[in-house]
Amino acid sequence: MGISIKSEREIELMRESCRLLTIVHKEMEEAIRPGMSTMDIDILGDKTIRKLGCIPNFKNYHGYPASICVSVNDEVVHGIPNKKRILQEGDIVSLDAGLIYKGFHSDAARTHGVGEISPEAKKLIEVTKQSFFEGIKMAKEGNHLHDISNAIDAYVRQFGYGIVREMVGHGIGTKLHEDPQIPNFAQLRRGPKLRAGMTLAIEPMINMGRADVEWLDDDWTVVTEDGSLSAHYENTVLITDGEPEILTLY
Repeated sequence: MGISIKSEREIELMRESCRLLTIVHKEMEEAIRPGMSTMDIDILGDKTIRKLGCIPNFKNYHGYPASICVSVNDEVVHGIPNKKRILQEGDIVSLDAGLIYKGFHSDAARTHGVGEISPEAKKLIEVTKQSFFEGIKMAKEGNHLHDISNAIDAYVRQFGYGIVREMVGHGIGTKLHEDPQIPNFAQLRRGPKLRAGMTLAIEPMINMGRADVEWLDDDWTVVTEDGSLSAHYENTVLITDGEPEILTLY
């Protein structure tokens, strides 16, 4: 199908979709505290998305039962919110959320500490976030897609962390997942050339231990095989003829 190049009007709609999503993330971040359930976060996120006049794009996507993916500690992604799953002091929790505004999708993820967290957990969250910023230094027109992947990989490897291979970033626009797929680990081929007007969801998922993951019986929740902590950081990014524009930063 090829990678869609957005028109000026489509880019404006993407910008607004992403701006609204930052409001949702801010609300959820400010609410996180020990003693709340992962379901509480989902209810808040869903309510905020709908209050903004938008639709949560994860809800019922391929059967996913919630609006926000809430993944705790060794859960990498796609954790299903549950009223019995209570956040404890020292946990880390990643929130992956997206919405649809006038037919256009946005997607972003953040990992937060619950109360006071260990220096090791803090470092994992910081490295995961920074790996995204290392990657988008390469997200310029004329570069190749896998220049992003290689930059993320080169940065993360020096810390000895595992880079998840089973899930990757993706194009985004009128669909939540569009071409291309964007790996977070080094590639032999250069991949397609980046062009202004491409909108990409770049999302490193980094494990403190090994890269291996497995799926729980709910068929959604992905966990680290060795039980180590995992962090996730994602933004929707616009390729321009200059520096990339991060659409979901607040």
